Amino acid sequence: MKEIKLYNTLTRKKQEFIPIEKNKVGIYSCGPTVYWNQHIGHMFAYIVWDILVRFLKSQNYEVKWVMNITDVGHLTSDEDTGEDKMEKGAKREGLSVMEIAEKYTKQFLKSLDELNIKKPDILSKATEHIKEQIDLIKKIEEKGFTYQTKTGLVFDTSKFKDYEKFANLNLKEQEAGKRVDVDEEKKQPWDFLLWITNQPQHILKWESPWGVGFPGWHIECTAMSVKYLGKKFDIHTGGKEHIPVHHTNEVAQATAAFGEQTSNFWLHNEWVSYGGKKIAKSDPASMILIDDIKKKGYHPLSFRYLTMNSHYRKGLNFSWETMRGADNSLNNLYDLVSEILSEDKDGGKNNIKDSDLNSKNIRAWQDKFISALSDDLNTPQALATAWNMLKSENISSSEKIRLISDWDNILGLDILRNSEARKDFDIPDEVSDLLEKRKIARDSQDWKTSDDLRNELKKLGYKVMDRDDGQDIEKL
Repeated sequence: MKEIKLYNTLTRKKQEFIPIEKNKVGIYSCGPTVYWNQHIGHMFAYIVWDILVRFLKSQNYEVKWVMNITDVGHLTSDEDTGEDKMEKGAKREGLSVMEIAEKYTKQFLKSLDELNIKKPDILSKATEHIKEQIDLIKKIEEKGFTYQTKTGLVFDTSKFKDYEKFANLNLKEQEAGKRVDVDEEKKQPWDFLLWITNQPQHILKWESPWGVGFPGWHIECTAMSVKYLGKKFDIHTGGKEHIPVHHTNEVAQATAAFGEQTSNFWLHNEWVSYGGKKIAKSDPASMILIDDIKKKGYHPLSFRYLTMNSHYRKGLNFSWETMRGADNSLNNLYDLVSEILSEDKDGGKNNIKDSDLNSKNIRAWQDKFISALSDDLNTPQALATAWNMLKSENISSSEKIRLISDWDNILGLDILRNSEARKDFDIPDEVSDLLEKRKIARDSQDWKTSDDLRNELKKLGYKVMDRDDGQDIEKL
């Protein structure tokens, strides 16, 4: 098995990944707060972690992937200030909190499906794990790491001497009040709430030893990761914005409860930017959704392809120009594989036995591809290897199809199915006429007619894709 190296925020270096339990891997990913749509900045991260899971499975690891759904307790500031984001969303749309949670959980799951992201083995909602959160808070309290204020039960960071270490914080240089909550009784501005009791109007409330209230945001991830993966698991993932507050607090509360933090590896992705600014819900103008990509005529998998062209720790500078380029490249990939399928006379992936994967030809290419992903998920290099392999003259068509089929189990681009659809087929006159009418509509920028004709073609069983050199069509 190839040595896998991952960049560990905990140690700030690439380390060889060795699972706690042989051949088994436990992964916890910080999931969405479902008070609004999940934009492409969020989906960038989930594509990355999906590839991580797929890759580890390809290396014969049994992977258990857990992700939370935050539907209570995440205040508008990560630092314990403002109102609950779920209630803010409910007020914005005139719906109940549970209706908002259901609406945006569905949007999130739909985006996962469209991007071919496999659902985590466990999607755990915060509201369904209140008991686990209360039990964990009790442990922290019993160990002497808490104090009570008018706002609720607070974690005393002064009792955890390594609080600054995980995020390399310099608390002494922080301005007083930078992380101050409305609760002036906090001993330190960065002390954080475990249980909130001072919001009688809050819709979601539960009984607890500290009064009627609801959990702080940070406690849910520790409670649920430990419930499903144990007190020590392999990998914890999230966006880099989680490092200084959310994950720092996770490390603190877990160490208080169990004597050590929970994860061996902490992996963090960089952000997606648009127009020079980070895509964020606080900036609606930057809120690009997968639905927006589809409305522009691009397949969601083109965004997946775009994501893989940038390393997860470098993030992505998104533009509609780069989106168009990724769409063209992915279509070219499908076309190339379609040509190889047409040339293949040997039965393709079904004719190459597993034992033949050890042949010199296949082994060399396989090693290049796996080596790229083993180096901290270097997806740009893995994609480049796939292209080079498919264009190589030193490997048969059957070998190419077998390799790209296996590799696509990791890449998740649905290559064979989409390539098969592009093999030569007769286009009925009715479809040709509609395509010509649509071309005329697009040339005259009559977008409504163009969209209507696209829908008409879809009803006839054909999918139209717009490319720089014209229209492309495939059977559904």
